[in-house]
Amino acid sequence: MTQHFTTALSALALAATAGVASAATLKLNHNNPPDHPVHISMQVMADRVEELTNGEVKIQIFPNAQLGTQRESMELVQNCALEMARSNASELEAFEESYSALNLPYIFSSEEHFNTVITGDIGQDILNASVDQGFRGVAFYTEGARSFYAQKPILSPADLQGVKVRVQPSPSAIRMVELLGGSPTPISWGELYSALQQGVVDAAENNPTALTTARHGEVASDFSLDEHTMIPSVVVMSNCAWDALTAEQQEAMHTAALDSMAAHRKAWNEASDAAIDEAKASLGVAIHTVDKAPFAEAVLPMHEEVAAKSENLADLIDRIKAIK
Repeated sequence: MTQHFTTALSALALAATAGVASAATLKLNHNNPPDHPVHISMQVMADRVEELTNGEVKIQIFPNAQLGTQRESMELVQNCALEMARSNASELEAFEESYSALNLPYIFSSEEHFNTVITGDIGQDILNASVDQGFRGVAFYTEGARSFYAQKPILSPADLQGVKVRVQPSPSAIRMVELLGGSPTPISWGELYSALQQGVVDAAENNPTALTTARHGEVASDFSLDEHTMIPSVVVMSNCAWDALTAEQQEAMHTAALDSMAAHRKAWNEASDAAIDEAKASLGVAIHTVDKAPFAEAVLPMHEEVAAKSENLADLIDRIKAIK
């Protein structure tokens, strides 16, 4: 455990009891900058819940991992030392298996299919599934489709043979890259720019905004639109913080989350399109269209592998595919 994490845990533990007991201010940590679409959408949620509760419940947002890394903040939430955090479905599968269903490559046939899943009963079941792990999901925020970027085009799985690809610390992400022939290399988000720059990894995979908001377009010349996964951000809340809210405040939080999710979808698409334009014009990144069929075929075994892990996952996968 790092000194930074220990200090953060101690400081937040002291503040947690008073903050949660009054439900006056809920601290929300995340690792994106303040101009990132997800941060802006979380602020929409914060403004909305304050409005709906007449100021009784406020959310104070800490960008740029001020209160710890994404993994650290999840552990703080589990320990009731931090009320809220933003993670994503990829990393959350290490805490709750249900998120694995959302991480499968090419499980969503379209953006509309994805949105139907995360805003409906399936999405709510997944958000609620982690209560026994000390937290619950509050909101999903789309981060678009994830694609590969490197110093060369990735136009087929053959282009990934032997390539060191940065992945999140997620079994799904690791397995996907293995099936595509690459060498998965887990590296934290904050270290990725220098890892690409220094050749510690050869490639990464993310949505187009990574090229601009994280400046990865400075160290990657090609972005290939294979669009293998649509992995949402997830805002989570500790059981302690949730249980301290009244039923009316919990309903206000739910409404605020849904309202901010709807606003986010529109804002995200605009930001993603703008990122591609900026990456091409200002950073000289080449954007490549890709035949997705060979990628989808290569990773199809993952669907059966994940379904075999539990009846719960098999059911979730069947339900997601049945919506098509």
